Amino acid sequence: MRALVALLLVFAVPASAESLRLEKTTITEWKSVFATIAPRRLVSARARIGGTVSRLDVTEGDQVAASDPIGLVLDEKLDFQIAAIDAQIEAANAQLANAETELKRGESLVERGVSTAQRLDALRTQVDVATSQIASLRAERDRAELARSEGAVEAPAAGLVLSVPAASGEVVMPGEALAMIGAGGFFLRLQVPERYAAVLSQGDTIMFAAGETERSGRIAKIYPQIEGGRVQADIDVDGLEPRFAGERVAVRLPVGQREALLVPVSAVLHRSSLDFVMIEGAEGVVERVVVRGGIVDTGAEPMVEIVSGLAPGETVLTRDD
Repeated sequence: MRALVALLLVFAVPASAESLRLEKTTITEWKSVFATIAPRRLVSARARIGGTVSRLDVTEGDQVAASDPIGLVLDEKLDFQIAAIDAQIEAANAQLANAETELKRGESLVERGVSTAQRLDALRTQVDVATSQIASLRAERDRAELARSEGAVEAPAAGLVLSVPAASGEVVMPGEALAMIGAGGFFLRLQVPERYAAVLSQGDTIMFAAGETERSGRIAKIYPQIEGGRVQADIDVDGLEPRFAGERVAVRLPVGQREALLVPVSAVLHRSSLDFVMIEGAEGVVERVVVRGGIVDTGAEPMVEIVSGLAPGETVLTRDD
């Protein structure tokens, strides 16, 4: 039974073998979760006036710059209002012209002593009233013109058009969105169970799959509000340019650290459904049966974790196959 659990075989040491003294290594434990690609800021291009959407200049997937045209909302009542104000201004101008003529005649009569100063003051008041009325009407017209110009909807920020909820010919109210824009680039939004809240830290490295390669990012922000038993965090990734917003991406999250015995992958020999490692001891070099774990990426040579069969302080020999 002892021979089945710890099989020791003496053999000749290869000339290219190198020795490694085993020490416990602190490794990071990772948890596989999903993150969602989301824009840094979701902004709305909204109508400032109510009316009919007469034109839409964007569609889903378009890239827009700040102040680019999104669409046009028309309110026909403003055109009629401006026409009515123009007619009032024309009438007020005629009244002003008549008041100014009467004022000149009154001044002439006062000079000849035919009219009184009181009558002259009344004529001057009529001119002032007509002038003020014209100024008020012009201000009202400017306000109506400004309201009509606010029918032009522009992009509030540069970004990607994610959705266009409005349609040409549709009636919209003030404040309704004609387009939703993802601005400021994209990041990965992560939601994990609250039991991992204590191990999350801003600046931690996150690994995720990008096609056939693996990329890294860092936790840029951890939100303090826990909702539905989940913690939300944003992962910043340089150069993240996805095709789809809302796409789910598999990421590996560091959830803790532990100590483990690691040996190079080249030190493990698989034979007869068993894993062996060469050990250099007092009796020479022997092969010992071990139970191996997973591959650990240490940033240099790939290492494999040894779950049982080895102890710290022992010397392991590697081989070049």
